[in-house]
Amino acid sequence: MPVALAVPKEVVAGERRVALVPDVARKFADLGVDVLVEKDAGKGCLIPDSAYESARIVGAAGELFGQADVLVCVQPLSVEQIRQLKKGSIVLGLLAPYSDPERVKALRDGGVTSFALELVPRITRAQAVDVLSSQASVAGYKAVLLAANVFGKFFPMLTTAAGTIRPASVLVIGVGVAGLQAIATARRLGGMVSAYDVRPETREQVESLGGKFIELGVSAVGEGGYARELTDEEKQQQQDELAAHIAKADVVITTAAVPGRPAPRIITKAMVEGMKPGSLILDLAAESGGNCELTKAGEQIEHNNVIIYGPVNVPSMLPVHASEMYAKNLLNFLSPFIEDGELKFDWDDEIIAGSCLTRDGEIRHEATRESVEGA
Repeated sequence: MPVALAVPKEVVAGERRVALVPDVARKFADLGVDVLVEKDAGKGCLIPDSAYESARIVGAAGELFGQADVLVCVQPLSVEQIRQLKKGSIVLGLLAPYSDPERVKALRDGGVTSFALELVPRITRAQAVDVLSSQASVAGYKAVLLAANVFGKFFPMLTTAAGTIRPASVLVIGVGVAGLQAIATARRLGGMVSAYDVRPETREQVESLGGKFIELGVSAVGEGGYARELTDEEKQQQQDELAAHIAKADVVITTAAVPGRPAPRIITKAMVEGMKPGSLILDLAAESGGNCELTKAGEQIEHNNVIIYGPVNVPSMLPVHASEMYAKNLLNFLSPFIEDGELKFDWDDEIIAGSCLTRDGEIRHEATRESVEGA
């Protein structure tokens, strides 16, 4: 019997993405999967129900959850939604396992097998299923457009009858996927771009995009593609060296974040007060506490004539392509284990085992289990 793959309408305020777009729904149907889509699931990114030609449209969320063998989502399900799932069902999505123990307990106690896509191991083979990278790419691109919209000056150099306008000086802090996309986008807009990361191996990537890499003498190479946490001495050295570069910048875009942990605090109040009047900080890490001491998530504030903007859920601001990329990540995750419409996971697979949050009434992700149940 073919597996029933369900796509609910996202209910978190401001979320415009959908977990499955019509083209990807069609590919699942071609694999023999029975695709169910909740009515108006794609409305946020202007996809009408009629576009899901290979799926069945289900009018009520409760009915959809009750039929689902596999449910794919963008935002974490609420405890109430989890309780509507049938025992033995499977959930895939950005489940934020560190942020709400009650959700994790509900998945465990409901006998739901869940995969938190933010737990996918950062290995080469996993790039095609790496939701964090695909959505960070969207965020990095959009961050520069948001900054250009808020910033009171041009980004490119302009020669006009009224004189020559100098290009904006843009500093990107954090050279992960979001940072690299921000560098590339700021360069396309004509900005003079420099970038800093505690991982010195990112220098080549920055320079390949036309940016200037800032060397501060602080190296923090970590595991899994992330930087390790800096010591107190290293943090102080970083701030002392970085302050001069921040003071010269017109626009600072910060992208330093690690899933499940507070964002590293990089820009202090004193550093903001040393910036030029009219300059801008756009903090992409606002949702996890912010890279700037003064950042307020979801708000645009001014301090000492400097604008500090902490947008939230930035990928949702570009919902069409963000949804398309997310859906393809899900297809790449599931399709190797679908045969004749049936889903059979290989539990020895590194990606499957590494991203599994709950299974058979247990929390399988060790760090989450220790957080929720104790060591």
